[in-house]
Amino acid sequence: MLSKTIEAAVNNQIKVEADSSQIYLAMASWAEVQGFEGIATFMYAQSDEERMHMLKLVKYVNQRGGQAQIPAVIEPSLDYSSFKALFTQLFEHEVMVSASINELVHVSLSERDYATHNFLQWYVSEQIEEEATARTILDKINLIGDDKGGLYLFDNDMKNFSGNQPSSAQ
Repeated sequence: MLSKTIEAAVNNQIKVEADSSQIYLAMASWAEVQGFEGIATFMYAQSDEERMHMLKLVKYVNQRGGQAQIPAVIEPSLDYSSFKALFTQLFEHEVMVSASINELVHVSLSERDYATHNFLQWYVSEQIEEEATARTILDKINLIGDDKGGLYLFDNDMKNFSGNQPSSAQ
């Protein structure tokens, strides 16, 4: 059984993951409209992955005797003025998600809910990879600068970019 404190904290994380999926989806749609097929492909895949993270939490809450709360969908407010701005926002968002996961781990330990703590270790590891991927992409954008040829090559590379991410969101 989940305590009400843990249930509320995990439901909050469900919202964070849902918002993450929406952010990636908005970025994917923008990139697709701008003609950046590779970036769009990457962002659509990331949106799906974030949704799977959310579903994993939903199932966990329900299986542990709680009631998962499905959050409202909100339109992300993003700065599309440049790729650097876009990917900087992405990196900052992943850092925020990591902080949210870390807070959830803290709550699970405070509540002495070791099953939830164990369950969350996958998310801790996943966030290390997510931040590293976002940082790597941002580093590449910084190297490219305003070079249109570099941006073209970057877009092509993004079609198959996986960073250090696992092949599935188990």
